[in-house]
Amino acid sequence: MNCIIIEDEIPAQKILKNFIGKIPSLNLVETFKAAIEANSFLNANKMDVVFLDINLPDMSGLDFIKTVKNPPAIIMTTAYPEYAVTSFELPTIVDYLVKPFSFDRFLKAINKAKDRIEVSESTSEENNDETIFLNVDKTLHKLVLRTILYIESDRNYITIVTGTQKLSYVDSLKNWTEKLPETQFIQVHKSYIINSKFVDKISGNSIFVKANKIPIGRTYKQELLKALGV
Repeated sequence: MNCIIIEDEIPAQKILKNFIGKIPSLNLVETFKAAIEANSFLNANKMDVVFLDINLPDMSGLDFIKTVKNPPAIIMTTAYPEYAVTSFELPTIVDYLVKPFSFDRFLKAINKAKDRIEVSESTSEENNDETIFLNVDKTLHKLVLRTILYIESDRNYITIVTGTQKLSYVDSLKNWTEKLPETQFIQVHKSYIINSKFVDKISGNSIFVKANKIPIGRTYKQELLKALGV
């Protein structure tokens, strides 16, 4: 999960950075001392979690949340427990940490944020189950686009691989780059398109999609890393 810190006190920043570094699933992208800078960043970059102080030099953290379009999961970090009730009236706030807080308490907040994100993604996927039918060997196969792991091209044929299907027929990879959502599918090689949702790891010039090893073309690697937020 990509995250940012919005906190004007250096000691508090250090504690958060230390805790974040202990959780492999968290990736700290940026740290801000003021809300205005963070607002511009969030409008241009999609984050999963924001660690937000209430007392900031330019505006309060609670006022800041109201200015962000489609705000991510918010974890408040503050020395003022009296704002807790007001904070939980805002649906994007998943937890309220009162300084000083322990790593155990921090981890509970992360788990709450993770649960919220998973529910949100599941709901989004259910509402966007775009399907198509492919005529392969005189049989129509229903295909849910978001379930595609990767697509491989071999001369005049392409093979579409999901967790339960492997469909090969005459078509071109170019046609599929126009059909698939750009935010989810990435071309990583002249012969491969992958679904970023199922990426397990990148090792050298290979990317693993649900344990399937796929080569990364030299000219595609920079755009791939950028798309994955690396």
